[in-house]
Amino acid sequence: MSNEIVLPFEVNLDFSVRTYDIDFAGIVSNIVYIRWLEDLRLTILETYYPLENFLSKGLAPTLVETRIKYIRPITILDQPHARMWIGRMTKLRLTFNAEFYNDGELTTTAEQLGCLVRMSTGRPVPIPDDLYSGYLQYKADTN
Repeated sequence: MSNEIVLPFEVNLDFSVRTYDIDFAGIVSNIVYIRWLEDLRLTILETYYPLENFLSKGLAPTLVETRIKYIRPITILDQPHARMWIGRMTKLRLTFNAEFYNDGELTTTAEQLGCLVRMSTGRPVPIPDDLYSGYLQYKADTN
């Protein structure tokens, strides 16, 4: 697992595979990855921009697309580790990227596209300036 370079808004989590995570073929069910991605995104928010910051402004982080590539299965005896970061950010959209590993071997990649929505109207709104400028500062510092 290549973890030397810290990516923008990166978080890392270890997961435990539970018996209820396993499908009839003995591997982690596809729906479990969606739950794990949610855990990762919420950890990004807790770490870098708490959800309360959005909610106090009447905004809700919203997903519009999820793509997952399953490279190797994860089973009941595995101890997966995952990392997520913001791969791209524009004034209106964020792209979250994630990688799952088992014993240092890449098992799964995922990409989620999101935006902010004003809860009263359901319409997309720009990313708050302080969050957007933090992303731009990271990009400037790494170039």
